[in-house]
Amino acid sequence: MAEVDCLHPGEHILGESPVWSVAEEALYWVDIQAPAIHRLRPASGEIKTWTLPEQVGSIALRSRGGLVAATKSGFHFFDPATGRLRQIVDPERHMPENRFNDGRCDRAGRFWAGTMHESSHEPVGALYCLEPNLTVRTVQTGISIPNSLAWSPDDRVMYFADSPRRRIWAYDFDVAQGVIWNRRVFVDAADHPGVPDGSTVDAEGCLWNAEHGGSRVCRYTPAGRLDRVLDLPVTQPTCCVFGGPRLETLYITTAREGLGPEQLAEQPLAGAVFAVQPGVSGLPEPGFAG
Repeated sequence: MAEVDCLHPGEHILGESPVWSVAEEALYWVDIQAPAIHRLRPASGEIKTWTLPEQVGSIALRSRGGLVAATKSGFHFFDPATGRLRQIVDPERHMPENRFNDGRCDRAGRFWAGTMHESSHEPVGALYCLEPNLTVRTVQTGISIPNSLAWSPDDRVMYFADSPRRRIWAYDFDVAQGVIWNRRVFVDAADHPGVPDGSTVDAEGCLWNAEHGGSRVCRYTPAGRLDRVLDLPVTQPTCCVFGGPRLETLYITTAREGLGPEQLAEQPLAGAVFAVQPGVSGLPEPGFAG
């Protein structure tokens, strides 16, 4: 079993959306509920935190520099030099109780991100695609908690989950047009200890999924077969990404949201960021082309 190390013991309420910058040799991630973007350079241990004025569900690198972010009030550009958000568009300005959650870029430079109701599991969220020309498409509606956005190395499959439904879906994907079709069940997690949260794909085409409430990260083959399990010392892993000099380190964000005093005493590292060398490498994170 690969050894899981604590990279950063931050007590994040809802750590999420880890992104590795090859150019900066740095790991970015967010805390949704104590709204902030964090950046850590593992080689030096240098950490930088930008406190934000509203919840930030997910981030992605921007090809022109900086980040793109999906927040409570829609899509934004984020400039690390100034710490400021610049709004692009808010597709749900008419739904003030919704916020953005999981998001990721495809290899054509589009930023996909989903929304959810702030305090319930009502299926009032949607999956959106922000195009490089800054237009937004609604891709899917009727979503409760969007998660697990990822793409196969050949760009022919997109993965997505609605966590309360305890399923990860696979779709056929056209990278040139940015369209999906032929949804089918990739993983049925009905009997798993946790629910599917964020994911990443390794260079062998296997999907690594953080199982929120299950104290583990699961690796699935392209056929959907459970291949490996990484056990964690906390119950709420949220997402993962490959990084490091050779993309051979799996970074895992976690949460402490909703845990009581006894649970926090049993898992003092809840909300930390973990690192593990799983023996396989990942793929570079694509940036937003807009």
